[in-house]
Amino acid sequence: MAYYESVLVFRQDLTEPQVKEKAEKYAGIIKELKGDVKSTEFWGLKNLAYIIRKNRKAHYVMMNIELPGTAVAELERRCRIDEDVIRYLNVRVEKLADGPSIMMKKNTEEAE
Repeated sequence: MAYYESVLVFRQDLTEPQVKEKAEKYAGIIKELKGDVKSTEFWGLKNLAYIIRKNRKAHYVMMNIELPGTAVAELERRCRIDEDVIRYLNVRVEKLADGPSIMMKKNTEEAE
């Protein structure tokens, strides 16, 4: 099985509990596809660089996953079908990061 960093971008009009519910839904899909979710990060509501489907902002969720290469196409197909997902990106990596991502480090530095 290969390692992937998967970023899902959800519509701005969803609430945080709805976004977490959607993230759990995709974690269930990954488990259904014989994969495993190693970690999940909620990056929050961020501004988009340009308007996508009438959205100026979006909720970002990143998941570090272990998934067979053949199942990635099915995961992406389900992302395309879901109307709440504006964009998605799955990137294959050699190994998963142990600590928080750069986006999470940036948020903790701003809080200090």
